[in-house]
Amino acid sequence: MFEVYFNQKRDLLVLWKGSAVPVLGSRGKWRKSKKRVIKVSDEIKSAVETQGYYVRRLRDHQQRPV
Repeated sequence: MFEVYFNQKRDLLVLWKGSAVPVLGSRGKWRKSKKRVIKVSDEIKSAVETQGYYVRRLRDHQQRPV
């Protein structure tokens, strides 16, 4: 299972359950999401396996044209 965190800038951080939150520069404090996440995409899973975490800016992905 995975844990999902958000910060004040609405960035997304995904970790293995029970992992410590890495220090990622000055991106602010991370808040844990209350929703349970059991399955993630292959891109996120491979990044978590290799780096130990996955970070993405949500604002960039939400502003896509329809």
